[in-house]
Amino acid sequence: MDGRDTDLKKELDATLQTRRELGEEYESALVDSFLEKVDQRIDGTVERRVRRQLAEQQMATARDSRSPRPTDSFGERFGFGIVSLVLAVPLSAIGGGVADLPGLLVAWAGIVGVNVVQAARTSPGLFGRRRRADQDDTWQD
Repeated sequence: MDGRDTDLKKELDATLQTRRELGEEYESALVDSFLEKVDQRIDGTVERRVRRQLAEQQMATARDSRSPRPTDSFGERFGFGIVSLVLAVPLSAIGGGVADLPGLLVAWAGIVGVNVVQAARTSPGLFGRRRRADQDDTWQD
C-alpha cells in the first residue's frame, strides 16, 4: 500500500468510527461523504495521468518537428523535371548553334548537373550516402 492508499484507509476508518458514534441514521450521509472523497481522489489521479500523457505527446511532437524532413513533394520534383526539359530545348539550340557539338555537350552537362544536384538534395540516400540504421536523428547532448 502506498501513502495515498493509507490515507484512504484512514478516511474509511474515520467514517466507520463516526458511523458507530452517530448511529445508522447518518450512514447514508457518511457513505456519500466518503464516496465523494474517493471520487475526488480518482479525479485527481486521472487528471495527473492525462496531463502527463499530454506532456509526453507534446514532447514527442516537439522532437518530431525538429527532425529534418524532406520539403519537396512529388509535384515539386515533377515540375522541376518539366522545367528542366523545357529549358533544355532552347539551351541545346543556342549551344549547338554557337559552338556546334562542344556547345551542345556543355549545355547538356549543365542541365544534367542541375538535375543531379536537385536529386541529391531531395533524396539524400540516392548517391550512396545512406544513413546507418544506428544513427539517430535527434540532437545529442
